Amino acid sequence: MRISLALLILLSVFAAHAQNDSLDAPYKRFPTVPPFDLLQPDSSTHLTKEKIDPKRNTIIMYFSPDCTHCQHQTEDLIKGMDSLKGMQIVMATYLPFEEMVDFYKKYQLAKYPNIKIGRDVKFFLPPYYRMKSLPYLALYKKGSLVTTYEGNQTVTTLVEAFDHKTIN
Repeated sequence: MRISLALLILLSVFAAHAQNDSLDAPYKRFPTVPPFDLLQPDSSTHLTKEKIDPKRNTIIMYFSPDCTHCQHQTEDLIKGMDSLKGMQIVMATYLPFEEMVDFYKKYQLAKYPNIKIGRDVKFFLPPYYRMKSLPYLALYKKGSLVTTYEGNQTVTTLVEAFDHKTIN
């Protein structure tokens, strides 16, 4: 009886520990730029992790073209572009390709060489980050995670995060 009870307790502790490990989002276990694959607005080019400069600060922004918060975040990024010129901004969405292209054109994102946009055709990023709300921003310095944000952030907050935050 005691052996059975001890074995049951041991198995329960082991199972609880295993569940806690599985609760960590992949981005916390692998705090580097994820292996994304985004179909770009030309409908033939793919943007991947390998195509971004690992030495530059990177903002990955997951958005929805019809989300007003995402629209405001995009407007703020454009207004603050002087502060963001040295950074690469990767904007990703899962919504239909046509909606992404309309968003790209509406905000004239082609004018900003440091902004890349694409459709997350494999729906990889939301489960990777375990997103709960949009816009979702993940900041990487030299390829390593600095921090993540859910919801709108000022450009000042984003710029300062690269100097002051540590990996969360």
